Amino acid sequence: MGKIKVEVSYLPGVEDPEAITLTKNLRVLGYKTVKSVKISKVYEFDLAGKEGREQVHEIAKKLLCNEVIQDFHVKE
Repeated sequence: MGKIKVEVSYLPGVEDPEAITLTKNLRVLGYKTVKSVKISKVYEFDLAGKEGREQVHEIAKKLLCNEVIQDFHVKE
């Protein structure tokens, strides 16, 4: 089937503590033009078989993403 990527990121309005810390540190280092940072994680799956896409959705929903505060997108 090939490779499929899953991108997991926080929902709009949910604070990302890692991004907030990075933004503050960038300002301390003098990068005043950076207003904010958004961080997401990308998981890449190398799949065999046609049922792989459905399994990746299931894996993302059950293991990779907390749907209360995060969202995920599957990219082929």
